[in-house]
Amino acid sequence: MKRLLIIRFSAIGDVAMTIPVIYACAVDNPQLQLTVLSREFLKPLFSRMPSNVEFKGVDLKKNHQGIAGLNRLYNELKEEKFDAVADFHDVLRSKYLRWRFKLSGTPVAHIRKGRDGKHKLVRAKHKVKEPQKSSFQRYSEVLEQLGIQSSSHFVSLFPEGKGDISQLRGITGEKGDSKWVGIAPFAAHKGKIYPFERLKKEIGLLCREPNIQIFLFGAGLEEQALLEQWENEFPHVTSLAGKLKMDTELIVMSHLNVMLSMDSANMHLASLVNTPVVSIWGATHPYAGFMGWNQKEEDAIQIDLACRPCSVYGNKPCMRKDYACLNEITPEQVVGQLKRYLD
Repeated sequence: MKRLLIIRFSAIGDVAMTIPVIYACAVDNPQLQLTVLSREFLKPLFSRMPSNVEFKGVDLKKNHQGIAGLNRLYNELKEEKFDAVADFHDVLRSKYLRWRFKLSGTPVAHIRKGRDGKHKLVRAKHKVKEPQKSSFQRYSEVLEQLGIQSSSHFVSLFPEGKGDISQLRGITGEKGDSKWVGIAPFAAHKGKIYPFERLKKEIGLLCREPNIQIFLFGAGLEEQALLEQWENEFPHVTSLAGKLKMDTELIVMSHLNVMLSMDSANMHLASLVNTPVVSIWGATHPYAGFMGWNQKEEDAIQIDLACRPCSVYGNKPCMRKDYACLNEITPEQVVGQLKRYLD
């Protein structure tokens, strides 16, 4: 085998979780050329990969939209003469492409998502609270189906340990002997977001610590407005929302002493640059297999409730109506865990 196509279109966190697996595959199989097919805006995640990894961006809203667009995409891909296809996504779009390749005689394999085990984990009654395979394991198993083995251990997107932050000092300032804390307060669904008023109290508690600099991470306009409000309210707090792109955010993350995140993309991004992550879990649970790379179980802050977890992705409304899974986590509890990396 000389050329392998790997498909994973979204979401940011799920694509980020492919990185350690693809890295190990590339290092241990230098004769193999890997092409990663994903959304164009995710290209920065793959810019520091081994030389035998290339990225192909897709536009699923325009050029590659619908059946006609997927046929156009397949015609582009078949010119690359791939020897095998690894579908890390297993959704309608990737299934269609996989089917086209299979019809042409190309070996294909796809992820097994373990839906039965995850359903038992989150169902309302008679939950089976057992750890499911991680996404890292599931991605590796797809490659194994194609006869591809790897054992190398991924550490960071920055082989030198930290990204070059010299270009960003106008935003971050000099680190010196200060402790840098990242806070990413947002997630895709309410069931994964720690209450903002409690998070604000955490920022206040952290600001009392000596030599602390806090960086706030977010993307949307509403998020940017809230983070700028906190920046103006507290000393030693800098909002990075709207100021950096993904590749430069990763550089800043690599210099953090610790990141505080929800079960979200930023949890995974910080993990990829070997930064410790303290994560807050509400409706979701690490047992579903989505913990970040090399994260410690004790750094996943959560409380034990009979109703938890109620959702694999955090998108279901709270059956109790009170989001106790998040509201019963105290700011002092979170700050105490963060301080383990600041003392």
